[in-house]
Amino acid sequence: MKRRTLNIGVTGLNAIDSPGPGVSVIRALREAESFDVRIIGFSYESLEPGIYMHDLVDRTYQIPYPSGGTDTLLKRLKYIQQKENLDVIIPNFDSELYSFIKLEEKLKILGIHMFLPTLTQYEERTKVNLNDFGERYGVNVPKSQAIHDLNSMHNLESEFSFPMIVKGKFYDASIAYNFEQLKSHFNKISAKWGLPIIIQEFIHGTEFNVTGLGDGKGNTIAAVPMRKQYITDKGKAWGGISIADEKMLEMTRKFLKNTKWRGGFELELMKNKEGKLFLLEINPRLPAWIYLSVGVGQNIPEALVNLAMGLKVKPFPTYTVGKMFIRYSWDMIVDREEFEQISIYGEL
Repeated sequence: MKRRTLNIGVTGLNAIDSPGPGVSVIRALREAESFDVRIIGFSYESLEPGIYMHDLVDRTYQIPYPSGGTDTLLKRLKYIQQKENLDVIIPNFDSELYSFIKLEEKLKILGIHMFLPTLTQYEERTKVNLNDFGERYGVNVPKSQAIHDLNSMHNLESEFSFPMIVKGKFYDASIAYNFEQLKSHFNKISAKWGLPIIIQEFIHGTEFNVTGLGDGKGNTIAAVPMRKQYITDKGKAWGGISIADEKMLEMTRKFLKNTKWRGGFELELMKNKEGKLFLLEINPRLPAWIYLSVGVGQNIPEALVNLAMGLKVKPFPTYTVGKMFIRYSWDMIVDREEFEQISIYGEL
């Protein structure tokens, strides 16, 4: 029996030292057992490697930056929809999610389905609101404070001790061991991502992540915990291993049940020397290491697509422990004409 083919739009095609999730999501979708795919890549810049991975991406369109607003994005997506007849879009960047969430109903009218957190879910888990989130749902979180100017930093030493974590509102995190480093990180991160900057208590311990999928009704469809094996200077996992940890899975199930989270997510966790778990961050989308979920028996992107299409999805019962992912880089050879095509016309 021939399987249906879905046209799926995917963002996050960059694959730099802090890679986007798009390529991993696409690899997972290519291995889906319940449907075939035609992948439409969405790019922001002409040098995103996924654009030129023709074995993974069938066609690519540039879309406007999130700062361009929802009207500009909707206009571009209407144009793409006329050409590609998209069934599903999977956004993979925190910074673009707000726009896609706001457009979800309008895109559904066009025949485009998504499975995203609600606007309330998106906003209450932000780094700025993490303290309130911890109190509301009974989760251990590091003390944190949002600051909007350099003058506010002088008051931090009464609340925090060095080292401190300095975070951007969307991305980037650096450790400050003294006031000069704190000032430098503030300037660098705010110049890139804007204000506020979040100052977070430094927790000594071992870093873990959990990725998964919630059905929007409080049920856990998937959950895969991973221990970081190799971490880059940007704090990104360049290698990791699936683990068995009931405390992490229980925290994940509690998070999904209490928030009724809808869609994919990543929990960034720290376990201190006493074995106490702290929730450092909630990323409201699939992580760059999501292909590990396929390797352990839970194809989370496939399940997310089926939920977006309104199908019933059974929770994954188990996953394989001890599977590792090791990220690597390689050089692609690309024709200059392809680079010019995407740069000039915004399509390839």
